[in-house]
Amino acid sequence: MRVALHSLTRDGLESGYDETHATIPEALAARFGEIGIRDWTIWRSGRHLFHLVECDDFLAAMAALEGDPVNTEWQATIGPFVDHFETNGSGDGDAALPVPQVWRLRSQQEGIAGDA
Repeated sequence: MRVALHSLTRDGLESGYDETHATIPEALAARFGEIGIRDWTIWRSGRHLFHLVECDDFLAAMAALEGDPVNTEWQATIGPFVDHFETNGSGDGDAALPVPQVWRLRSQQEGIAGDA
């Protein structure tokens, strides 16, 4: 599955976020693989951060990271740069944007409708 997230940096801390998030701890990257996160890409435009997470089960992965010491340490490092995540207000997994896919080149080329 692919999950889109939207967060914002704190005002004036954009370059600090970029520098700090240029790499994540190897132990966290390994943990991501163990819990089914295959890829996570982040783009920044001004203060806006756009995330694309490719994973087996986003909610299960987030639950597995809850209280994980490696993740807790990373959140303490990167957290001061992040103002907030936009949410959809639905409760569980409400940071994931509940938007329908409009178009994807690969899907069109492969003749797959609504590839998620």
